Amino acid sequence: MKPAAPRSLLLCALCLALCCVGGARRPRRRGNHEWKKLIMVHHWPVTVCKEVGKDCPDPPDYWTIHGLWPDKAAECNGSWHFSFQEIKDLMPEMKMYWPDVLHPLNRSHFWEHEWEKHGTCAAQVDALSSQKKYFGGGLDLYQQLGLNSMLQKLGIKPSINYYQISDIKDALASVYGVIPKVQCLPPKPGEEVQTIGQIELCFTKGLQLRNCTEPGEPAEPPSRRPRAGAGPGLEVCEDGPAFYPPPDRAAR
Repeated sequence: MKPAAPRSLLLCALCLALCCVGGARRPRRRGNHEWKKLIMVHHWPVTVCKEVGKDCPDPPDYWTIHGLWPDKAAECNGSWHFSFQEIKDLMPEMKMYWPDVLHPLNRSHFWEHEWEKHGTCAAQVDALSSQKKYFGGGLDLYQQLGLNSMLQKLGIKPSINYYQISDIKDALASVYGVIPKVQCLPPKPGEEVQTIGQIELCFTKGLQLRNCTEPGEPAEPPSRRPRAGAGPGLEVCEDGPAFYPPPDRAAR
């Protein structure tokens, strides 16, 4: 009868160990982090400031990077924290092409958010499998797409006159060979039309251009940008007229 006590203690210890192992694994990966396409998100700084009702100090007068987002996945590794040191060699390009439009003096918080929410998921791809590769890869894609110069060549420039959304999408599709996504701010009371704010171009995991939407695919929810002010956020533009606002200094 005496061996019963050691045996029961052994069982208790084994159960405790299993519970600890299970508990240790749980916070690491929760949910499905698989994704199919990578979204290169450009935003128009004038509209970024308008969206949150902020008077931005001298925002860029060209399209900048909002982010490089895997679809249907976010925050894939909570233990992989952002490190400024890993991207310090990219600083000149990051400040120019991937700035925090709303907080230009505190930009590292914006990059930290982009890495921890989106970069940790994009890192499933070898070409983006580190912080330097992720941000460097985003900068490379931005340069390869050349959206600013492409819009200029197409005659699509900030203007007090309105554009038809279908014309913009068709023009971009004719150049890139894929269907883009254009997002707008809905008109506020007293405004006539929606305001262009974001243009997305999509890639496969092999970093080849692909359609952002396919025929019959349901519309995606509004933009994932956190908003600091009241009012509606960005959403997929409705077919019809839209305002592509010039920078204040060019509006005269």
